[in-house]
Amino acid sequence: MKQPPWKRPNPAGKTKSKLSPAQVEAARERAAAAGRRYPNLVDNMWAAKQDAASLTGNAGGKSDPSPLK
Repeated sequence: MKQPPWKRPNPAGKTKSKLSPAQVEAARERAAAAGRRYPNLVDNMWAAKQDAASLTGNAGGKSDPSPLK
C-alpha cells in the first residue's frame, strides 16, 4: 500500500513553490465542496497539479461547458 502524502519525502530535485492566487482559490472551493472550512494538504496538492489556465475559468476563449452560473 502506498504511503500517505504527508509521510513521503519531498521529490528529489524539486523545491517547494507557492500556489498562485488561482490555485489557492481552487483549493478553497474544493474544500468547501467537501464540507471543510479550509483546504487540506490533499486539496493543495490537487490545486498544484492543475494547469493554471484551467483554474482561471474561461481559458483560451473556449465556451463554458456548464450552462448554469
